[in-house]
Amino acid sequence: MNCLVIKCGGSIFEKLPKTFYEDIVSLSQAGAWTPIIVHGGGPLITNLLNSFNIETSFVNGLRVTSNAVLDVVEMVLSGVVNKQVVRHLMAAGGNAVGISGIDGGLLMAQPVDESEQLGFVGDVVEVNSRMIENLFIEGYIPVISPIGIDSNGQRYNINGDIAASAIAKALGANLCFISDIPGIMAEQNGVKVKLDRACRTEVLEMIDNGAIWGGMIPKVKAALNGLFHNVREAAIINGLEPHSLIDYCNGLDIGTKIVLEKEIGNG
Repeated sequence: MNCLVIKCGGSIFEKLPKTFYEDIVSLSQAGAWTPIIVHGGGPLITNLLNSFNIETSFVNGLRVTSNAVLDVVEMVLSGVVNKQVVRHLMAAGGNAVGISGIDGGLLMAQPVDESEQLGFVGDVVEVNSRMIENLFIEGYIPVISPIGIDSNGQRYNINGDIAASAIAKALGANLCFISDIPGIMAEQNGVKVKLDRACRTEVLEMIDNGAIWGGMIPKVKAALNGLFHNVREAAIINGLEPHSLIDYCNGLDIGTKIVLEKEIGNG
């Protein structure tokens, strides 16, 4: 079974074409690949927090999460966005089930910050992969919102890239980050070009010099972490390009593949 964890950030959902969901359904029905979707919802969370006059701030790219913030995060991720993705997949002819990391203890979590500066922001310590595999057996496409839980029942807000990497590690899957750009861009001879491949050293250098910044940083870090722990392949592709997901699964040079040192090589 070739599992493919597909991470979609909240900022891209409004832009994704209908064909994106149709391609996921095609992959699922063809049987060669088993897709799992992990999604974010940052912009909608921020808008709703503002409408409720709840303060929101970030530390190192992670949203500081109080209980009040967590209520809104869960409402948006496990409610609005999760069911929106399920509806799109159903409309494309697929069978999809939307769940959060809380359901069935799918994503067991612990706080990422013992100083409590970040509040209820979590990291994944265990994935209930059997639950996902059972959904596969029943013919469903899992759609997962990145809310975790600990053994005491405390909820945690988990960065979607980190959650996707954890699930990919547990399943030994390919990990594909969906973006609205072609991949990792680098300047060569004064011109911005897409890297077909980027190794760990290159990625870390590009973070240090600012070539990789903002929301791309957690993606590449989650990709590298996954590659060290059972993820077969990690890539960043443009979900707005027609059938880019199908092309990636067919082995074409789509987006940027992130590789470890021993696999160095740029196309």
